[in-house]
This record gives sequence, structure tokens and C-alpha cells, in this order.
Amino acid sequence: MKNTDWSQLWLAYHKVSDDGGKWHISFDGFDEKNRVINSLKNEVSLALPKLTGAEITDTGADTELKVIKDSSIAKEGFVVKKMGSTVTIGASDENGALYGMFELLRLITLREVDADFELLSEPDNPLRMMNHWDNMDGSIERGYSGRSFFYVNNEIIVDDRTRDYARFMASIGINGIVINNVNVKQAASYMITDRYYAQLRELSEVFADYGIKMYLSLNFASPIEIGGMDICDPLDEGVISWWKDKCREVFTELPELGGFLVKADSEGRPGPFTYGRTQADGANMLADIVKEYDKLIIWRCFVYNCTQDWRDKKTDRARAGYDYFKDLDGEYHDNVILQIKNGPMDFQIREPVSPLLGGLTKTNQMLEVQIAQEYTGHQIDLCYLMPMFKEVLEFRTHCQDDKDTVADVISGKAFGNKNCGIAAVINTGNDLNWTGNDLAAANTYGFGRLAFDMTLSSEEIAREWVKLTFALSEAAEDKLVKMLLDSRRIYEKYTCPLGIGWMVTPETHYGPSVDGYEYSRWGTYHRADHLGLGVDRSDKGTGYAQQYYKENAEIYNDPKTCPEELLLFFHHIPYTWKLKDGRTLIQYIYDTHFEGESEAEELAAMWDSLEKEIEPEAFARVKQRFDMQIHNAKEWCDQVNSYFFRKSGIADEKGRDIF
Repeated sequence: MKNTDWSQLWLAYHKVSDDGGKWHISFDGFDEKNRVINSLKNEVSLALPKLTGAEITDTGADTELKVIKDSSIAKEGFVVKKMGSTVTIGASDENGALYGMFELLRLITLREVDADFELLSEPDNPLRMMNHWDNMDGSIERGYSGRSFFYVNNEIIVDDRTRDYARFMASIGINGIVINNVNVKQAASYMITDRYYAQLRELSEVFADYGIKMYLSLNFASPIEIGGMDICDPLDEGVISWWKDKCREVFTELPELGGFLVKADSEGRPGPFTYGRTQADGANMLADIVKEYDKLIIWRCFVYNCTQDWRDKKTDRARAGYDYFKDLDGEYHDNVILQIKNGPMDFQIREPVSPLLGGLTKTNQMLEVQIAQEYTGHQIDLCYLMPMFKEVLEFRTHCQDDKDTVADVISGKAFGNKNCGIAAVINTGNDLNWTGNDLAAANTYGFGRLAFDMTLSSEEIAREWVKLTFALSEAAEDKLVKMLLDSRRIYEKYTCPLGIGWMVTPETHYGPSVDGYEYSRWGTYHRADHLGLGVDRSDKGTGYAQQYYKENAEIYNDPKTCPEELLLFFHHIPYTWKLKDGRTLIQYIYDTHFEGESEAEELAAMWDSLEKEIEPEAFARVKQRFDMQIHNAKEWCDQVNSYFFRKSGIADEKGRDIF
């Protein structure tokens, strides 16, 4: 494929002027033959002529671009400075220089380099990662943007699109990519064999050109599935010996590999629990083996009993992560990172922050979020997720008196961790626009920018992305930014009220099915009856609220003090309960679902109003998605309202149609 077969996303480099003149690029302290520096030079040579008509020259330059090594700047950080006709990028390492160059190009695109300025930026998180759920047959678990561009028919593809993808990721500061599904099966189990070493080496080299470490999801049962052993007990000497031999082979063949991501003992995956061992036993066994190669083991905390009996009101899936991992705090070795989902359940539109974040004080931690919109609209419905992520990052855990936010914990500021950061389950596929819905790329871009600089606001990120992606008038730009900022609130209105979640169509997770998971084994209940709904997670119920530090536990434990947006997550509430605005719970359900449907229609109308300013094919693609969103919003509104009217027998005060 040629790069005309896919969009250039926010690196389209729309022309902003014709007065670029001649630029000369020089390097002081950096080896021009270094692979990352070479990528820097290539990007400047591509971008400047497109943006400003500039010519890269060796003589007679109007602008001097100096890339200077500066050891005073933090790892992967940079300074971009303009003084007169000289632009300087300072960095202590090649990655920082590359990020500084992308920042310069961003500023030029945003028309923010006319006057002299100086900007220092140092990454908030050491690790900033994308997790792909791609399968080697080309399918993508929870993929809504076509098929994989990494794999076709159990073969690994490395081409121009792969390189463009690496460029996109580097441009937003991503420094780690897991290339395969955490549910490792079939051909993917053989990625740690000579069947795939040559192709993986080539792919890892492409990433390395952009300062990105490649990671593999690992099958914990590999000693059985590819090694011919009978067990994968992490404390068995034979199993340990097998892993030692295998890791020596893997890191000899793939020296650029950063390490492994492991999902164990969850949703049918084998793990340490199979042999009566702890999660620390499994993680540390692998970590000790890979340590001599200076590699990491990232261990997911998504571990829970997926055979729950819906009749059992004490067993609570939300408790599982804390119950399984809290007592082992401090037992994980230095090159193990526990990867913790933002909420205790599974990427719902509204959940409390996981109590493990900050609950662990002696263990490396990473935050895991999902920009693939599994439960938030499948990249059909518009749902800009940065406001959600900001709420998570700014949440005070009370793990100590200060520096106690989730952002403090995952950045290492709270407890001095070096191996920590943030990862996202990514939303890309081989569609022309990469993300199914052109507007869903705002989440891809936004996650990277937020991972690098957690002080950025949702609006700042949205406006940057709009300006970089489209060439719009100021009024149109304002309108599209507003659409993005409103979209999460609107989606939440017509789907799940006050933190209850999960009322989705089973398996696909798109569209409503109020009781779809109510009697299932997955522990995802709303517990609605004729009197009320919600799950009692107080000290009188499952006790989940007590997993937080006292300051939060006391607030969550009492329905009168519990934040209303989480009320039904923590409490079973009568339909007649009066909310703070005076409405009853049932009236709130009716009102918000009607409002959500209406506001989804308004989003679609706002997009229609932009038709003259958006490239026709992109406009048509997004319009088709809005048509689907309107239908989805109506189904959610009518099904949820009808369900709870039939449960409660309480009519809508406003007399609207409920079926």
C-alpha cells in the first residue's frame, strides 16, 4: 500500500503560510546518523515545505534550526526556543529532540511562532504506552476501525503504513507499544519462537527509529502450549528453566524489545492461581529472568471471578482487584509494573476510580484506560474521553497528605517510582481514517498529549487536535470543539444513569439491553426491582466502599454524601429518592434519557452545519456515524425509560411517550 491509502491524521501539515524562506538545520552533541535523529531530519524535511513552503538548505538560510544536546533537561524532555531568526531545540537525549521537533511543527501549524518565545516541556509519565488488542488472523478484539494493519493471515506486516503509525505515535510522545492482544492464543503464542523473529525484529526497528519500545503480550501458559510441558507453575524449577532459555533466545533475537505484558488468571486465561500461587509469584518469576536484559514485566490487575452466581449479593466483581493485589503490596520486584484499569469494573462510561490506585504504596503502578470505545459508542457515537481521563487523574486518593492524586501516583511523584506511567487500549485499525469515525482520532491524539503533559485541559487538547486535523474558520473550530467537549456528557445521559453501567447488548457491547447481563456469570448487575435499583456496596452490602482510604470511604458509604454521579454504583436507591435538584430518581432517569436523545440529534445537526468546511468524503463518513448515533440514542432512551416505567409503575411527570 501507498500512504495515499490512508489519512495522515493530525500530521497532514496543512499550509499555514507561504513565507517559510530557507531553513538550515544543524546538530550540536547529537550524532546525525542516529536512527531517531534521522527520523527528526526526515520529518522536518517533509513538514516545513508543506506548512510554510520552506526550503531546507545548506547555505544562505533565513532561519537557523539548531538541535542542541542539553544535559540539564530531564529525560525525554525538551526546550523549544525562538529568538529572531534562530530556532533552537534543546534536549538531553534523542527522544527529547524528536519530541521537541514535533512540538515545533505543532506550534507552526497552530500559528504560534510569530513572536520570540521559549517553551520547556518534560514528560509527566516515564512510560506512555499504547496497548493493541490485535490478533494475528487480522481481527481486533474490540476493534471498530477495520482490521489489523500489523497482521494478515497470521503474518506480520511491516510497510509504509507501519512507519506512518510510528510517526503518529512519536508525535504525541508515545514511547511504548504492545502490538498484540492480551488474550494470547493460537499463532500469537508462537511470537516468541523463530517462526516470527525476523518479522518482529523488522517491526521493532521501525519503532526504534521513532524512540518507541515494542512490547509483546505473553501467554503465561507458553511452557505448555509451545514448550510441550504439562504445567506452567511459576515456582516449578523446570518451568523456570524453560523461561530462562526462552527469554535468552527472545532477547538475543529481539534486542529492541522492551519486555512483556501479561494477562493471567482472568476470563479463562491460565495463571498462578491455577497452581495455588500468588500473582506476585507469577510476575516475579518472569521479572527475575528478564532483569538481566534490563526488561520489564507489566502485569495486568484485571483478575476476577468470572463464574459469579447472580443470586450471590455478597460476591462483588468490583472488589476483586483490591482483594487479590493489596495484601501483596511491596512483594513485587522492581522491574514489575502492575497495570490497573481506571475503574474497578471494565471501562464503563462512569465508574469510581479503582481503589488500587494509591491503595498500593510500595509497588510500581500504571494506569490503564481505553480509547477503543468498547462501552462508549464503538467509535460510532461521538464520545471524547479526555474529560473522563482528567477526572481520574485529578482524583484525590488520600494515600498521603499531599501528592496523592492518581496523576501523582502513576507519574512516580507520590512514592518515587521510576517504572510507572499510563497505557491506553488503542482504537486504530486499517480503515482509511484509522479510527472508524474521523472524530474518534481526537481520543488517540488526546491520550498521547495527556500522557505526556497531564496539566493540559480537555479543551486545550481538543482545540489542538481540531486545528491540526482540519482547516476551519474560527466559528467552525469553536463549534467542533464544543461538540467534542459535550459528547461524553451526552452519551452518559442516554445510556447509563448515575454510575450503574453494563446495560449493553451482551458480547457486542453496543446498544441497550437492560437485563442483558443481569443474570449472567460476569458480575455486572444493576439489581433493579419494583422499588429501586443499584448495587449496595456500602458496609451493609458488599463492603467495596471500604476499600478506599477513610476520607473517600466515608463519603461513598452514605447515600446522602455519595457523589450523585456514582450513587447507583454504591447504593440501591428507591425510585422515589429525592436528588439534590429536587427530582426523584425515576424522574431523573426519564429526563436525562430524553435529553440525551435530543442532544445527540443536536450534535448531528451541528455536524451538518459544518458541511461547507469539511472535506466531502470525511464529512460523509462522519455524517453516516451520526445517523447511527441518533438511532442508538433513541433505542437507549426508549428501552431504558420503558424498562424502568414498567418496573416502577411511576409515570413520567411530563407525560412524554414511554412504551
